[in-house]
Amino acid sequence: MTSGTDPAPVSDEELERARGLFDALADQIARVIVGQHEAIEQLLWALGAGGHALLEGAPGLGKTMLVRTIASALQLDVRRVQCTPDLMPADVLGTTVVAETSAGERSLVFEPGPIFTHLLLVDEINRATPRTQSALLEAMQERRVTTGGQSRPLPSPFFVLATQNPIEMEGTYPLPEAQLDRFLVKIVIDPPDRADLVEVLRRTAAPQPPRLEPVGDGEALLAAARVLHAMPCAEPVLDYAARLVLATHPARAEAPEPVRRYVRYGASPRGAQALIGCARVRALRRGQACVGFEDVAAAVAPALRHRVLLGFEGLAEGLRPDTILDSVLETVSPAPAVDRAASR
Repeated sequence: MTSGTDPAPVSDEELERARGLFDALADQIARVIVGQHEAIEQLLWALGAGGHALLEGAPGLGKTMLVRTIASALQLDVRRVQCTPDLMPADVLGTTVVAETSAGERSLVFEPGPIFTHLLLVDEINRATPRTQSALLEAMQERRVTTGGQSRPLPSPFFVLATQNPIEMEGTYPLPEAQLDRFLVKIVIDPPDRADLVEVLRRTAAPQPPRLEPVGDGEALLAAARVLHAMPCAEPVLDYAARLVLATHPARAEAPEPVRRYVRYGASPRGAQALIGCARVRALRRGQACVGFEDVAAAVAPALRHRVLLGFEGLAEGLRPDTILDSVLETVSPAPAVDRAASR
């Protein structure tokens, strides 16, 4: 999963430059998006960690606008796929067509699909059928697409930012577990409160939309990601992330009672990688030079909520994964000797 080699140390200047990029990006997003501070912060974690993000919320909460704002501020190529039940994998990946040259000769030519971009906005991903959803698997993990027996690399950077409606809404298909695991974070977009809704109405009535200013580009984002990868993370912090993930597995002795009772499958090793990746960005945003226990704990919900699969009893009682993860945080402490579940 990792190369096993230690990254080269970074200077204070490089840390400050990376921090400045994310601060400027957050300021530009705030010009367009009202409220949603937690969701915006978690999306910045995903971008900094080089991962994909799944945004869940009811229609009309600004999920698509948030993604487009990020693409505009970072000057990234962006393509949009509107998912419907009749969307085919070739509509996303591309297909081979017969083309005729000026000399009248015919040959097979690959026509790239919208996935060949820096930022792919997959709108209402859970309205697509499982066959089309699965077409994204290789691209999200390997950053390449295989069609017609030929593998083609995707541009760098490459992000999938997908939106979905709550699963209980009509006309939706549950995402397969393997694809859920490809998303670094799952971000829940909540409805605005009264003050934010009033501000939305005020901005809607404005004669001109807010003007965005570019704050960087793809190369700047890749440079920031390299800085984040080199941020120190002490062994006890890594151990804390590992113990948090292991505590989501019902068969483990350290699992709290709600996990043993309500969870069918716990988080995968990708969940631990997501915890550390998000924690590094959070530490950078808070002006720290290294990752702390509190950074890992703050990333638990967005990094693991889509990786903890509830069993029948949990689903029947309408439990949310966040509730289960709260019990994990209460049980697993930064100091392993005082883990309550393991000390019984």
